[in-house]
Amino acid sequence: MAPIKKSAPKPPQKKKKGAAKGKGKFPMPKNSFTGNLLSTILVILIVISLYSLIGGGDKNAEPISLSQVAADVKAGQVTVIEISGNELAVTYTDGSEKKSMKDPDASLPETLAAYGVTPDQLSGAGIRIERESGFKYWFFNLAPILLPILFLGVLFWFLTRQVKGAGMQAFSFGQSKARMIDPADTNQRVTFADVAGAKEAKEELLEIVDFLKNPKKFLDIGARIPKGILLMGAPGTGKTLLARAVAGEAGVPFFSISGSEFVEMFVGVGASRVRDLFQMAKRTAPSIIFVDEIDAVGRVRGSGVGGGNDEREQTLNQILVEMDGFDPTEKVIIMAATNRPDVLDPALLRPGRFDRRVIIDLPDRKDRLEILAVHARKKPFGPDVDFEVIAERTPGFSGAELYSLMNEGAILAAREDRKEITQYDLIRSIEKVMLGPERKSHLLGKKEKKLTAYHEAGHALVGSVLEHADPIHKISIISRGRAAGYTLKLPFDDKKMHSRKSFLDDIAGTLGGYVAEEMVYGDITTGPSNDLSVIANLARNMVSRYGMSDVLGPVAYDADRANGEGGYSQDIAAKIDAEVARIIDEAKERARAVLTEHRKALDAIALRLVEVETLEREEFEKILIANGITPKSKEEEEESI
Repeated sequence: MAPIKKSAPKPPQKKKKGAAKGKGKFPMPKNSFTGNLLSTILVILIVISLYSLIGGGDKNAEPISLSQVAADVKAGQVTVIEISGNELAVTYTDGSEKKSMKDPDASLPETLAAYGVTPDQLSGAGIRIERESGFKYWFFNLAPILLPILFLGVLFWFLTRQVKGAGMQAFSFGQSKARMIDPADTNQRVTFADVAGAKEAKEELLEIVDFLKNPKKFLDIGARIPKGILLMGAPGTGKTLLARAVAGEAGVPFFSISGSEFVEMFVGVGASRVRDLFQMAKRTAPSIIFVDEIDAVGRVRGSGVGGGNDEREQTLNQILVEMDGFDPTEKVIIMAATNRPDVLDPALLRPGRFDRRVIIDLPDRKDRLEILAVHARKKPFGPDVDFEVIAERTPGFSGAELYSLMNEGAILAAREDRKEITQYDLIRSIEKVMLGPERKSHLLGKKEKKLTAYHEAGHALVGSVLEHADPIHKISIISRGRAAGYTLKLPFDDKKMHSRKSFLDDIAGTLGGYVAEEMVYGDITTGPSNDLSVIANLARNMVSRYGMSDVLGPVAYDADRANGEGGYSQDIAAKIDAEVARIIDEAKERARAVLTEHRKALDAIALRLVEVETLEREEFEKILIANGITPKSKEEEEESI
């Protein structure tokens, strides 16, 4: 139930990979066990069906005994008897046909004579003898021998194919697994027009585009374009998209691979894949190699970071060697992306390697508006949609989060069988992206509902009274994600830096829910657990990272090196703990003073929350004014700054 504040950059999280898989000029052969097995079964079924079709004979002819044939000859009902080996095809005067079998050890006249058929009676029925020859004859004679041989041959071919496939995979183990996007593939081509915001980053990368299009202009004057470009930024800010846009603008092949794909269990495989990747890029030069999450292989060597894997170090060494081996005229540029530039090996960042570093920040309000416009393409919107409001309510959102917001809005509209996306859909999507979906089945009892209302009212009231806290935009006691309720705090403008006063007011506002529970109910629940974790981390960072403590002064202490080599002593650790406790205790007393002074306002906000469950900014400010509290305005914030 912590207050939500989206002004500060968020901690790194797992990034969604955005590189699309291109068709490429070098498709890898696929060897599917299931496909080969089905092909083998199909061939066998075709052979069996062919044998049955040819050998089926005339299934319409009625079989009769030889004695019946003799009786019919005596009665003069038979016109023609056709002999084919031991088979008889008997044609009657009425046009019908029947079949029978003769004695293989005697001729037909001899056999019929034994049944009392005279030569005169037999002469009335014409006898034709058909010699067995041709394909049918040889097929039926050889099929019992050839079919088993054919079956064994197909089975042997199938097994050798599997062995061959395994052998080929063993030989291709060291080949690069990079995906290539062909510049002629318009479906996957991305240009700078598809990338909103990041103006400074695009200006930096325009030089690379110009070099790939016209390298002679640079080489004639003695200039050398940087070999390596490192894109640095928070997850979801569009690093991969920008790299693809450079290739799309220049119209060159784009080889994309993740840093983790180099590292395998077997030593030397990663280095082999690096060599193969660079050879592929040189064959198709001018081209771009893009390594996503390069920190997977580019971590500092010899420090134990990442486990000290020899395979990782060999892969990194090979990357360094390949970049040094570039000829100035080869026109191959390597781009990489990471959200952890602090862990990269210095050898990667020295001049001649990744010497051009492009920082991609989280989008500001204007950039968010442009990004929303890009993601709004091909989506129908209602007349009430105002992207200015959405951009204002999403400080700290990355490009990926804005895409998710627009997509969630479309899903909500489709779920309710509407043809247009409304402003209400987008507002709900903001909260869904930030906190998770509504948990409508998580119903609170009367007592818990009222307690949650006082908790959130405490957050909102303290945050509204303290001068340097961000203004309140929404309060809700509807469960979302893991929170039973939430208070949405958003600054009027995006912030790049935060002051000590704003941190202290933020801690006090976060403790407002804890203090409200203690004041109203004389007890504490598990509700503020997340709030306490947030303020503990913030207070510790103020003391040990930002130098915002008068006792310890402007010194940064690395928490990972406490009591270790090059770290700090037990005395310093005790002072840090004491300062953290002091900051939190003082903030708690400030929150208690605010809630005690404005107890009527606290009760009014909580009771209104119990009734309506959600308070938007306008209604919340009316309650504040009714209780003698002046809401914050943008002008007042600018004056205080």
